[in-house]
Amino acid sequence: MQSNKLSNLQPDILRKCVALLQSFSSSPPKLKQIHGFSIRNGVPLDNPELAKHLIFSYVSLSLPMSHSHRVFSQLQHPSIFTWNTMIRGYAESQNPTPAVKIYKQMHVSPYVYPDSHTYPFLLKAIAKMMDVKEGEMIHSVTVRNGFDSCVFVQNTLVHMYAACGVVESAHKLFVLMSDRNLVTWNSVINGFATNGRPNEALNGYTMVSLLTACAELGALYLGRRVHVYMVKVGLHSNLHAGNSLIDLYAKCGSIWEAHAVFDEMERRNVVSWTSLIVGLAVNGFGEDALELFGKLERERLIPSEITFVGVLYACSHCGMVDEGFEYFRRMKEEYGIPPKIEHYGCLVDLLGRAGQVQRAHAFIQSMPVEPNAVIWRTLLGACMIHKNLALGEVARAELFRLEPKHCGDYVMISNLYASEGRWSDVHKVRTTMLSKGVRKAPGHSLVELKNRVHEFFMGDKSHPQTEEIYEKLEEMMMKLRLEGYSPRTSNVHADIEEEEKEKNLSYHSEKVAIAFALINTSPGTTIRVVKNLRVCGDCHLAIKLISKVYGREIIVRDRSRFHHFRDGLCSCKDYW
Repeated sequence: MQSNKLSNLQPDILRKCVALLQSFSSSPPKLKQIHGFSIRNGVPLDNPELAKHLIFSYVSLSLPMSHSHRVFSQLQHPSIFTWNTMIRGYAESQNPTPAVKIYKQMHVSPYVYPDSHTYPFLLKAIAKMMDVKEGEMIHSVTVRNGFDSCVFVQNTLVHMYAACGVVESAHKLFVLMSDRNLVTWNSVINGFATNGRPNEALNGYTMVSLLTACAELGALYLGRRVHVYMVKVGLHSNLHAGNSLIDLYAKCGSIWEAHAVFDEMERRNVVSWTSLIVGLAVNGFGEDALELFGKLERERLIPSEITFVGVLYACSHCGMVDEGFEYFRRMKEEYGIPPKIEHYGCLVDLLGRAGQVQRAHAFIQSMPVEPNAVIWRTLLGACMIHKNLALGEVARAELFRLEPKHCGDYVMISNLYASEGRWSDVHKVRTTMLSKGVRKAPGHSLVELKNRVHEFFMGDKSHPQTEEIYEKLEEMMMKLRLEGYSPRTSNVHADIEEEEKEKNLSYHSEKVAIAFALINTSPGTTIRVVKNLRVCGDCHLAIKLISKVYGREIIVRDRSRFHHFRDGLCSCKDYW
């Protein structure tokens, strides 16, 4: 009788145990309490659902693998998730050898098959063991089973060969990869460098392509390591590599490091000057960019069409309308450079930022080339900033003709309607988006910390440090209010109460990312954030004050440019 009653309770007890494991297993004592609770309430040790969550929790907390193994040994038919978790646990432990044994047991099991998660964990263990023969065997298995094209498997194969000192195999795989990321570059560089072959780390494939990859990835710390290797092996004097270094530092927001590389170059060409001019302009130092352009001319160098893109961009972000048009005239008449669509786009942006949206529209109509979607999008963005609805609708009509499914255009016109309180039109735009299958790209912010990129969304609570992050966020907002900060609720384009608008603003992804960085970096460390959308006016104001209150330089790269915040000021001088 007692046994029947207990079996009836089991599903409820099991659900409760699983829920507890998912929510409250953040420390070993809590985890052991939940485990004990399940045993006392009759949940069998061989229950696969409970075991899956228990083993995952033990491994995630880096507890001795004996705990996980005791639970695992009770199971008759573990799921592939449980097998992989065990392999991962041993791979991350001090003794990775049992990971191979676990894999071989799984391989002969008739109930499960290895998947794309199995091999990265297994190869990580083999790399720790430095057992290249075992690694080569597993490599052949991944090829036979079709997993060799998976980027995660490829990365761990490169890492395994590099860690085992077989750098030729690591490099061969690296060259064949079509989808390299930061982990890939790190693995192959570490392999060459730690095996006493830094020359090959830099010469085996072109230095320029490596630095270009770092620049596009925003991998500043990896790029700095490459720079150190360059100096060590005497490649820092290479002109093309030096130009790539300038580009790397500029694209990662470290513009003064770019300037230092430029200053130290034994010889420079127009690409060197152009890289720094464009870098200064994009980082918000337009006046410095124009001053450098003056030096270029005094050196009697001939600027290129790209040089003038940087010059016009600098004028745009400094509000220098007349100067911008004068540089445009000189480009055509003095240097004989025919304008391209990028130059016309810079001038539309220049007029739009200055609030001269009607003149910008007239300029577009007078252009000798057909305006593309970027030109009309620039005008729409200016109309949104300066609240010119009539002209914004003209730009929107052109954009819907050229690129009818670009989500950003719908968002901008919707925000323009919202700023005028035209909520029925906002609803129509959103309905149109749904009917056409257009989805708004969610705003997110990235922070790189110890070679790992952390991603945050608005109101994001998925990060393991969520509780600490939101405590820091509350502290930040309190300190900002003491400095006179008042949320700019006009930046919330939704028909909701004022209090709700203020709450929404405080949870913007860049604020969450900065709170995370403040927790995890030492006082005085520069904070770098990458935002996929344009930083809103409220966040711009708040970050200026955060830089002052916490004594930090904060560099934010948004969709179009960099903002360097320091001592309560921004490099853009609030002209953005």
